[in-house]
Amino acid sequence: MACASARSPADQDRFICIYPAYLNNKKTIAEGRRIPISKAVENPTAAEIQDVCSAVGLNVFLEKNKMYSREWNRDVQYRGRVRVQLKQEDGSLCLVQFPSRKSVMLYAAEMIPKLKTRTQKTGGGDPSLQQGEGSKKGKGKKKK
Repeated sequence: MACASARSPADQDRFICIYPAYLNNKKTIAEGRRIPISKAVENPTAAEIQDVCSAVGLNVFLEKNKMYSREWNRDVQYRGRVRVQLKQEDGSLCLVQFPSRKSVMLYAAEMIPKLKTRTQKTGGGDPSLQQGEGSKKGKGKKKK
């Protein structure tokens, strides 16, 4: 059995794991949130985490069928795990701005609300204001 330090940090099984529950402001710490609730995001997806991390230049890949063990909901929305490479083969950091897994999680939580997919969803307007006047049934006096 090989020791963990004997394997290269560039191996994909040595990449850090980030589950969406780590960044979800709807979760408690007991349910798996790992960052402060003030910095967390509402219901992030693994694909959003992957988009943000790959855009900054990190080596990432998405494992769609993985589930967080504390996640009780088995919906597709809550599935997925993102693997991120923090260190190169010689042990040096890939990007100096991300020395730890927590720094990657905080960055992802900061950038996910700025994604185009997030900003376009909120621009739809209030659906209750778009409904027209209904029929006037039951509005008048009762006839005897």
